[in-house]
Amino acid sequence: MNANAFRHFYNYHFAENRKVWEHVASLTFEQFNQPIGYSRGSVREQVVHLLDVEDIWFNELQGTQPCDPLPTVTADDRDAIRAHWDKVEEKIRAYLADLKDEQLFSKPITDPEEDKNLIVWQVLLHVVNHATDHRAQLLRALHDLGLDTKSQDYIFYLYENPSSNLL
Repeated sequence: MNANAFRHFYNYHFAENRKVWEHVASLTFEQFNQPIGYSRGSVREQVVHLLDVEDIWFNELQGTQPCDPLPTVTADDRDAIRAHWDKVEEKIRAYLADLKDEQLFSKPITDPEEDKNLIVWQVLLHVVNHATDHRAQLLRALHDLGLDTKSQDYIFYLYENPSSNLL
């Protein structure tokens, strides 16, 4: 396990997030906000949850405050969500760019108490695993809304991006 492996794995993570977003962008406003009886609610709420959680975890790792949460929907705010998502991804990429192998085994989180014993590599794996779970839920919801979704399996990312295998 090394920092390059995590940078590689997050490239997969970001690529899958973008694929899901392409589907989300094609929904009508009503479909985007339609209540779904599972997990976080509407597609919008699932996407915002994914985004907020990633922001929170990476701010915990850096000892900084997360961005202000997105407000409750009053209009089609997908452009604002996408801009916010890009900002969070940029912040994560900057963190990963500076990540050193030895940091993977540190415990930088000081607050909240329940997270103080988490090791950096555990948090990094958790964030991607959490997103994979929610992307799967989103893909099912998008399929149910009539969209033709594809698998998000890591192996397919490798097949589609053979040069990314070089660490």
